[in-house]
Amino acid sequence: MEYRYLGHSGLKVSALSLGGWVTFGQQVTPETTLKIMKIAFDNGINYFDTAEVYAGGKSEIDMGNAIKELRWKRSDFVISTKIFWGGKGPNDRGLSRKHIIEGLDASLKRLGLDYVDLVYAHRPDNDTPMPEIVRAFNYVIEKGKAFYWGTSEWSAQQIMEAHGVANKLNLIPPLAEQVQYNMFHRDRFESEYEYLFNEYKMGAATWSPLASGVLTGKHNDHIAEDSRMSLTDNAVMKRLRDGLLSEEGRIKIEKVKRLKPIADRIEATPAQLALAWCMSHPKVNTVITGASKPEQMEENLRAVSLMSRLTPKTMKEIDEILDNSPPPQFNFRDS
Repeated sequence: MEYRYLGHSGLKVSALSLGGWVTFGQQVTPETTLKIMKIAFDNGINYFDTAEVYAGGKSEIDMGNAIKELRWKRSDFVISTKIFWGGKGPNDRGLSRKHIIEGLDASLKRLGLDYVDLVYAHRPDNDTPMPEIVRAFNYVIEKGKAFYWGTSEWSAQQIMEAHGVANKLNLIPPLAEQVQYNMFHRDRFESEYEYLFNEYKMGAATWSPLASGVLTGKHNDHIAEDSRMSLTDNAVMKRLRDGLLSEEGRIKIEKVKRLKPIADRIEATPAQLALAWCMSHPKVNTVITGASKPEQMEENLRAVSLMSRLTPKTMKEIDEILDNSPPPQFNFRDS
């Protein structure tokens, strides 16, 4: 396993990490969650991610119980959770000081931990003043409930505002952004955030590296019945499924089919190719992947050893197929 510093901190995280979105607490049993987490940890993954909203908190419960049963040494793993959607009450969502503190306390109770290494603001909150948000995250750090804080799916402007407030008030700025990044979703990470990486040395924990399974190739002929995309009671998955059945979705499927020979050439599955491609970006600190089966976790892990096979020539071939590279002045993949 390769370990990278998260942003400008001294915290080292595995290049590939494991998240609990959709799967843990919902799609798989607690027993399967434990098996998947054990395989990940035994193969060098040290960073695990969850959120208060995942499966209504059950993801945190199942992951916390697995950690307890596996008896991991606390200093051997890094764990993050995210705060924004904590319930239906008027103060159970958003980034008010009240919800950041109470929400994190509730997450820690579900996880069975005294602290998390990193707590993210799961989304921006335009209704709460930025100084309140920054002060609240500083408070939970000062109280030992978290070591660092970050943002998730914030705009570059919002992150810059948080840094400005932190600098003015002599507080701790966000360390990392958790952002969607994959072969079909590149602009925000590769273009909008360039200034953040260069000016603030922001870290990046990227999610959805397989574009919700599209890049695995399993949806090439039809929606796979045993996949996340087939979940009928999940609004996010329904929206993704509808998008895949659109004209734009069909174009993506054709690109996935054209990527298959490249994957075959480097002795990888399409999923491993997509993961290795994400991890190869110099600004990516860790790629958060999910798994619903132990075998899937084992397959994902092999992607780490495949990064060296992505030569400049191969990367150029991939970009020609994707045909969605940011403008040259923004493309800093090789910087």
